[in-house]
Amino acid sequence: MSNWNVQMAVCATFAALLLFPAHAAADQQAFIWTADDPELEWGPCPDYFPEGCGIAVLQGNPTQPNADVFLRLPAGAEVPLHWHSSAERMVLITGEFSVDYDGQDPVVMRAGTYAYGPAGLAHTAHCRDQGQCILFIAFEDPVDAIPGRRHEH
Repeated sequence: MSNWNVQMAVCATFAALLLFPAHAAADQQAFIWTADDPELEWGPCPDYFPEGCGIAVLQGNPTQPNADVFLRLPAGAEVPLHWHSSAERMVLITGEFSVDYDGQDPVVMRAGTYAYGPAGLAHTAHCRDQGQCILFIAFEDPVDAIPGRRHEH
């Protein structure tokens, strides 16, 4: 097999793994969502989150590992101190969002900013006044948000 054919076979295999993970059903299709998609189903946030907050499940089951969600907050909304059992990988889609993790300097995310939050690390957040914030979050473990700081046993 020529070097070009080997490169093409490797690329095709890699693309297949990205589009169709080993655990995926044979009939599963690739898909996309946009933050303003009218077919997104927005559900409520935890009761202690600010009014107007919404969560849309993009992929997976939030009660199982590896779910992806959009989190939507109105401009000016403050998210109280909380933590997650899972690490979270985030990309801000719209707005300007400040996050304050315990023991670290606060950071400001702007559209396109990536952030990683380790499991168990308490934080607050604030959607600044530049318009609503929509945040993409990928969770490793089931989705949760526990108020306050984590208490070690």
